[in-house]
Amino acid sequence: MVGRCVWIMIALGIANCSAARAQQAPDINQAVPEIAALEPELESLYRDLHEHPELAFHEQRTAATLADRLKALGFEVTTQVGGTGLVAIMRNGPGPVVMLRTELDALPIEEKTGLPFASKAKATDSEGKLVPVAHACGHDLHMAGWFGTASIMARRRDKWHGTLMLVGQPAEEITRGAAAMLADGLFTRFQKPDFAISMHDEPSLPSGKVGFHAGFFRASSDAVDVTIFGRGGHGAKPQLTVDPIVLAARAILGIQTIVSRETDPLSPAVVTIGSIHGGVVGNVIPDEVRMLMSVRSYDEKVRKHLIASIKRQLDAESAAADAPTPPSIKVTPGAEAVYNDPQLTARMVDALRHSLGAESVVEMPAKMTSEDFSEYGRAGARAVLLHIGAVNPATLASGAKVPDLHSPQWFPELEPTLRSLVAAEVVMLTDLLAAQGNVSK
Repeated sequence: MVGRCVWIMIALGIANCSAARAQQAPDINQAVPEIAALEPELESLYRDLHEHPELAFHEQRTAATLADRLKALGFEVTTQVGGTGLVAIMRNGPGPVVMLRTELDALPIEEKTGLPFASKAKATDSEGKLVPVAHACGHDLHMAGWFGTASIMARRRDKWHGTLMLVGQPAEEITRGAAAMLADGLFTRFQKPDFAISMHDEPSLPSGKVGFHAGFFRASSDAVDVTIFGRGGHGAKPQLTVDPIVLAARAILGIQTIVSRETDPLSPAVVTIGSIHGGVVGNVIPDEVRMLMSVRSYDEKVRKHLIASIKRQLDAESAAADAPTPPSIKVTPGAEAVYNDPQLTARMVDALRHSLGAESVVEMPAKMTSEDFSEYGRAGARAVLLHIGAVNPATLASGAKVPDLHSPQWFPELEPTLRSLVAAEVVMLTDLLAAQGNVSK
């Protein structure tokens, strides 16, 4: 596989495969020539971050690594914002305030990529369990590109005016980091940005392509924690019990019809039951069953209907089974839907196509995955989240199955993804911070 070849060559410190270089768009060197000299440092930083992932709100080493590098570039750096977040400011005369965000945290996943620099890290999670940790979502790539962009913008001060605000956000994977930073004064202790942008790696796009979608782009998400109560007893005497496992099975089947039969097919919605636990042995009917769900949508009315219908189904099944106690249903709101400002999206697409080539940017469909980047737009910044293709074009063209984000096998095609990510961010920031730039453009 070409992609794995590239990774191994990088890990051994050998020059990158010529095939990967051939994929690079020729416009990148013209638009952002500084990238070539930075590439070895960025690849080294990427490997370091990849090997040392940290869970949400525990990103101390990650934040310190980035903070030290940004201070050396001349940024004013504040750490421990919203827990383990960091804010780096560079003021360069009058002009707009533009925010560029990266995520810091990793996932409780055991990496199975087989890479020479694969993560072997383990950490204690919020429930006190020792779990493997890996950057299976690309945040290590985002951070390396973010630092590369910071380096180039620091060297290009004669080409832009205003305030560059770099935000290293913790806990994106649990969709709580953005809210924590805002609650800690991100837009009050520091300047409120006129624009906020971020980028995310994308397994459905060829490496280096920028994907965009104006309007609603990523879904809202809610976590639903359910405990179904029964009456336990001997497995040989089910007539003396109320079996919560059977009750849960009936509820699961009913809940599946909420999307298929109660929701407008033109209004996207997802209800996923990702965890179910009950009982410990085969001949004992347990007292209770616990289920964990993820509920996603774009429309607030649909969102409320999904939650209400889940409760209705569970209560009805419990009553029908003559359960001794109604189910316990705890809803924890997660991320709000990401809304990409249409005017800002169009402006960024125009800037990218002008500098990197018309074929470098493609429209992509909205996704049901969630992102707490939505919080910055809700707090008043004009915001846009873009994606960067991260899979070898030949692999996509072949129709081969590609590991998705949050998979133990996921890793991005480092080149040209990394340099394209940096180029795209530099182009967008330069456009927004141009001498004639203003919030009404």
